[in-house]
Amino acid sequence: MPRVLLLLLALLLPALSQAAIETKSVEYRQGDTRLVGYLAYPKDAKGSLPGILVVHEWMGLNDYAKRRAEQLAELGYVALAADIYGDGKIAANREEAGKLAGSYKQDRPLLRARVAAGLATLKTQSGVAPSKVAAIGYCFGGTTVLELARSGADLAGVVSFHGGLDTPTPQDAKNIRAKVLALHGADDPYVPADQVAAFENEMRQAGVDWQLVAYGGAVHSFTNPASGSDNSKGAAYNASADARSWVAMQQFFKELFAKPN
Repeated sequence: MPRVLLLLLALLLPALSQAAIETKSVEYRQGDTRLVGYLAYPKDAKGSLPGILVVHEWMGLNDYAKRRAEQLAELGYVALAADIYGDGKIAANREEAGKLAGSYKQDRPLLRARVAAGLATLKTQSGVAPSKVAAIGYCFGGTTVLELARSGADLAGVVSFHGGLDTPTPQDAKNIRAKVLALHGADDPYVPADQVAAFENEMRQAGVDWQLVAYGGAVHSFTNPASGSDNSKGAAYNASADARSWVAMQQFFKELFAKPN
């Protein structure tokens, strides 16, 4: 059997063994801004479970981020897909997405405040063990969860999937209390080698417990099938890297938490 199929089976089989899940919208606020998250959790779970915050790509809290939250619930976690843009806004096109994501990247304090509001909301959800929380993010969301860690947020770990690794305040890495896992497309033109090297040096200088995994042949957005298959465009789906990175995340969570119920 081809290796990629074996990896996909490793990705899918744990979810198939889990009980059904439930989902609902969760309204919360950051300052005066209304935010609408998406909560997914095991239907018949008993006791407190680890909670995972999921941060969306640059398009906003769309079905892709929601499905990732559902997959985490199938694994036995309580997952909240956060709303960074507010009111559940989804960009109409790539141009609007670029402007939205860019405005938050240029205002890192606001970005941190928005994701911190999501983390605080996750910790208050029924069935969540507030001392056992982590955050994952995709592309823009990967950048966001790294900023959450740099803010000194109280969480066990963060996982960036093909996220931007740069920051205007690398000195803030000294505040990081979480373990860090960066899952990176080795051929990603939007996160070039010098940015990767700067991130590694940032983590090293701050004494962070960090890992960076680079997937050969993968470019930006390698986990999202909607990205197409043309690497020359800079963003493309890579089934092997998608499966491998999801397994890497699960292994990371096993390190962070006791096995969920």
